[in-house]
Amino acid sequence: MEKDMEKQTFSLKDFIPQAVILDNGEWCAMETVKEWVSKAAYTVCCDGAAEKAFASGILPNAIVGDGDSLSHVMKSRYADILHLLGEQDYNDQTKAVRFLKSKGMNRIAILGATGKREDHALGNISLLIYYLQHGIMAVMPTDYGVFVPCMDCTRFTVEKGQQVSVFNFNATGMKSKNLKYECYDFDMLWQGTLNEATANEVEISAKGFYLVYIAKAVKGKEA
Repeated sequence: MEKDMEKQTFSLKDFIPQAVILDNGEWCAMETVKEWVSKAAYTVCCDGAAEKAFASGILPNAIVGDGDSLSHVMKSRYADILHLLGEQDYNDQTKAVRFLKSKGMNRIAILGATGKREDHALGNISLLIYYLQHGIMAVMPTDYGVFVPCMDCTRFTVEKGQQVSVFNFNATGMKSKNLKYECYDFDMLWQGTLNEATANEVEISAKGFYLVYIAKAVKGKEA
């Protein structure tokens, strides 16, 4: 008999990142940003996000990117923490992730990855799967929820009524427990959206990679 695949458990409130990456998109509410920064021992800004960070009283440990959105003044003033990486195969977010991995950090929260240009947002979100394939667990909190990359079988601690969406990348044999609509091997990104937790724990079983979005919204509960 084939052994059951090991199940991972994800709870947002229990996720403690080793590092936070601040992208140069639209940030969450500043209170949320600072809460995440306070959880981590290390903060990296992607290029132009550094100006916003310093203006908000956040002192990053490193600034990573190609430098195209940093002023000459910033480059000079913070040269000691500036890491300019010109390789064009990776965007600034991925350069920051690779930089952190080189320092032994593989549990990361990424903020400011969405907003502004939609093509950047889609690219940044989908990269979460690429990172997981390379041994990096990076989650992406927003003002409205959190994106969580997953492999194989995962349990999620949620609230009954919480809204959940599942985006399949290459997973097969997909099944679910405690979701209003049963998961299957979705072959279009929209097919797994707008689901709902029917208990305080949701489980997805599969073989392969998929992305889960857990919204803050809970059906029947006022925001």
